Amino acid sequence: MNYPLESQLHHAQAESFSKNLDITMDSQKSSGKIFKLEEVALHNSAEDIWMAIHNKVYDITKFIDEHPGGMEVLIENAGLEATYAFEDVGHSLDARDLLSQYYIGDLHEEDRTAKAATAAATEEGGCVIL
Repeated sequence: MNYPLESQLHHAQAESFSKNLDITMDSQKSSGKIFKLEEVALHNSAEDIWMAIHNKVYDITKFIDEHPGGMEVLIENAGLEATYAFEDVGHSLDARDLLSQYYIGDLHEEDRTAKAATAAATEEGGCVIL
């Protein structure tokens, strides 16, 4: 099927963007620290919140008052593997970038989950979370 040149350029840009999109935060440089999920689970109060997202561990305690979705959802997922909850909301790239500031280490190999989300280009040239 022949598309106008402008449409072809848009499709190529969208496809390139989706290939470079790091929604699983795999490019996050490792701190070298490894945490078991049982250790993450100990940090489950409003005064001390850790969570695992995409096999990375984040200490988001200092972010609790700034979270646009309110503190309740953070407390609800405190100490948990929270990838699904994080992705279910559909966080923006800015939110993902902000999250990287709270990265403290990686989840232990035994506790890791399969990648909960990947980027794929659709036929229309958009990006879809799988």
